[in-house]
Amino acid sequence: MQFGSVAGGRTRGAALLVVASIVSIQCGAALATTLFDEIGTSGAVFLRATFGALVLVAVTRAAALRVREWPHRDVILLGVAVAAVNLVFYAALDRLPLGIAVTLEFVGPLGVAIVASHRRRDLVWALLAAIGIVLLSDGGGGSIDALGVVLALTAGTFWGAYIVLSDRVGDLAPGASGATMAAVISAVIVAPFGLAQGGGEIFTPSHLAIGAAVGLLSTAVPYVFEIEALRRLPRATFGVLMSLEPAVAAAIGFIALSQNLDAVEVIAITLVVIASAGALRSAAMPAPRLRRRAGVTPSRHSTSSHW
Repeated sequence: MQFGSVAGGRTRGAALLVVASIVSIQCGAALATTLFDEIGTSGAVFLRATFGALVLVAVTRAAALRVREWPHRDVILLGVAVAAVNLVFYAALDRLPLGIAVTLEFVGPLGVAIVASHRRRDLVWALLAAIGIVLLSDGGGGSIDALGVVLALTAGTFWGAYIVLSDRVGDLAPGASGATMAAVISAVIVAPFGLAQGGGEIFTPSHLAIGAAVGLLSTAVPYVFEIEALRRLPRATFGVLMSLEPAVAAAIGFIALSQNLDAVEVIAITLVVIASAGALRSAAMPAPRLRRRAGVTPSRHSTSSHW
């Protein structure tokens, strides 16, 4: 009885860590929006990427800098994917409410999960997500910024690529080395874009302080919380909890940025959350033996932060 109570407490604690990680990421995104008018979206990404990489190097004690796999193609592609998803997502966030941008971006992990499951019934989750996306896009009605929708969906595509590539890099460089290598490469890639758009304004003390906070909230805190949670939670449970991210983003957008959503948008976000929970839980379950050989396998590194 006592063992069961301890195990249940550990599980609840891990679940709270996942939720805290999601809240941290969305608070970081909300805080980043305060930089957009001053240094642009690329400037904000540059600060996030730079401080995030520095934190990861410090946390891992620079172990990744000594890994031989740095020049491997998948490591470089992972860094490119991290840079692309953040550059494109922040550009979308400049045009869309936080909750809507995150919901549309979630097509990436949702799509990877559905492909990985190889179960026909998971087409139901794809249909629910598609309905939600159409509703968020206003069915072409025009009240939602069309370019913002395209950017958010594009960010989701890069996020899906990140999940697949992180699984491959995880086999090359176990532990946190892969994430650290990708973060450093990403920071180098986004530097020209950030410096070109933000210029000297990037280096003002107030902007550096906000950028450091964004890096901590979007990278350091999620890294620590999610790694600890993954040690205690089944992958299916972790995936279901991560699917709460669009709903949490909508709540943070409402509280921190005064971004109101109408009833249709709330329904659309709910549909995507349900679809994500179903697909991610299904993808974490053992696939049918005859189909295990085909397609993408479930990622061990499909966390929400994409560093």
